[in-house]
Amino acid sequence: MESHPSYKTLAPIFSKYPRAAGSLFQAYNDIVFAQQWTNVEMIELPACKRAAIKGRKPNTNKDLHVVPCTLSETISFGWLQDAFAILGNPAEVYLAITSEDASIVYYKLSQGIVKPPI
Repeated sequence: MESHPSYKTLAPIFSKYPRAAGSLFQAYNDIVFAQQWTNVEMIELPACKRAAIKGRKPNTNKDLHVVPCTLSETISFGWLQDAFAILGNPAEVYLAITSEDASIVYYKLSQGIVKPPI
């Protein structure tokens, strides 16, 4: 991991939140290198013991927030509320669920009850 180009950017976060390092590394690299988001930055979530990723999909101006976690983690409603609050209560947050086989599933979470688009 130390030889990867993104390591220098992520190393300060890894040292603060070592248990979340693997999921952050995997989600960050997917977002930056595969999906090619722009204006990517880390936002620390001390209450969640990890960092979130903020950025924009290509050709958009809307900031999106991604909170990485692993498939084996237990997440509570309070944990999600803390993440939303620290991120400034955005309309939605993406939960990047990573697994040991390097797959990622993104779940879009919204606050309250949201009517699905037609």
